[in-house]
Amino acid sequence: MLAAVALVPDTVLLLPGAAGRGPDDPELVALRAAARTAVARAVGRTARVLVVAPGPVDRSVAGTVRAGAAAAGVPDHLLEHPVPQVRLEVAPGGPPEVPGPPGTGAAAGVRLALEAGVPARGLHVVEVTPGRAAPLRAIGAATTTTGPTVLVVVGSGAARHGHDAPLPHDDRAAGLDRGLLAALHAGGTPARDALAALDAALAADLGVTGWAPWQVLVGALDAAVTAPPAPDVLHTTLWHGAAHAVVAWEVAP
Repeated sequence: MLAAVALVPDTVLLLPGAAGRGPDDPELVALRAAARTAVARAVGRTARVLVVAPGPVDRSVAGTVRAGAAAAGVPDHLLEHPVPQVRLEVAPGGPPEVPGPPGTGAAAGVRLALEAGVPARGLHVVEVTPGRAAPLRAIGAATTTTGPTVLVVVGSGAARHGHDAPLPHDDRAAGLDRGLLAALHAGGTPARDALAALDAALAADLGVTGWAPWQVLVGALDAAVTAPPAPDVLHTTLWHGAAHAVVAWEVAP
C-alpha cells in the first residue's frame, strides 16, 4: 500500500559540498531544506522506503553501495558530511538487480532517507530509464503491494530555461513546467493525470529527468486503495535554468 510520497529534485547539489567550498547560495540552501522536510514527513508514516531515481537501465540497486557524488565527478572528501556505506536488498516487486553504483539521484535520495531516520534494512532503491510507460507503472504497482510503502521519487523538470541552463534554451520548457506545477497545486487526480500524460519525447527533448520515476509513481497511485488528496508543493525553483520542485504527498490515511 502506498502510504506517502516525497518528490525531490534530481540534482547532486542536494548533497552539501557538491557545489564547491564556501557559502552556498540561499536558494540552494532552501531547496535542500525543503527536500529534507518532504522526506522526513513521508517516512514518518512507515519504515519501508523505496527510492525511485533516474538511471541507465531499469534495475534494483543492491549490495553494499556508497551514497556519495562520485557519479557526478565529486570525490567523497569534498562533501561536507561523511559518505555513508549502505547494504541494500533488492526491492520487493522491483526489477532485477544489475551491478553498479547508484547514480547521483539515487544517492541523494538514499542520503535524505537515512537523514530522516530510515534504517538501512527498510530502504530499497530502484533506478528506471525512459521507455514505455506501462512497464514503469507496473513497477510502481508491484513495489507497493507488499505492505505500507513510502516512495522517495527523484526527478526534475525541464533543463532548458534561459541561457545559463544545462541545455540550450527552449521556449517549450516554461509551458511544460508551468502546467505540471499547476496540476500539482490543483489536487490529487489532476496531479496524477498530468504526470501520466507527460509526453516522453517532449520530456526527453527538454531534459526532464523525472519522466521515468514519475511513471513509477503513477503506477503506485493507480494501485492505491483510495484516490490521493492534493499534494503539498513545498518549494519550487529554477536553479541555473533547471526546474526543481519539492512535493510532500500523503496518500493513505
